[in-house]
Amino acid sequence: MLHLHDILDAEVVVTSSFVSGRLAMSLFPADLEDWSRALDLLAAGQDVCWRDDDHSPEIRIQPYNAEHETPAVRVEDPSSSCVSVLLPMSLEEGWIDEQRRLLGQVLREWPSEVLNPSPGVYEWRR
Repeated sequence: MLHLHDILDAEVVVTSSFVSGRLAMSLFPADLEDWSRALDLLAAGQDVCWRDDDHSPEIRIQPYNAEHETPAVRVEDPSSSCVSVLLPMSLEEGWIDEQRRLLGQVLREWPSEVLNPSPGVYEWRR
């Protein structure tokens, strides 16, 4: 199937002094578009949930977690390990801009070979 050709294999890596874990995930172009929208919401001070589909690792980011009085990230793996971890963290100034830069780099370097001109229609890029 053509629509399964443009999959980016990725990994969520969580590391702290208390916990360490890795989760494999597959990304489609639409997932990166969703991440771009999530960054816009974060820049506006809103909480976001990325990849909330019951089959993928889910990443929730709170620009401010009242309990910990700091930004926090929750990573959940509902389909595979059923593990969840909440990490209060200190984010560097400009973190969102850096994420946007990295997203742009991925989009430029990802050799997308399939076009989706309309829902359910796929064709090879020429």
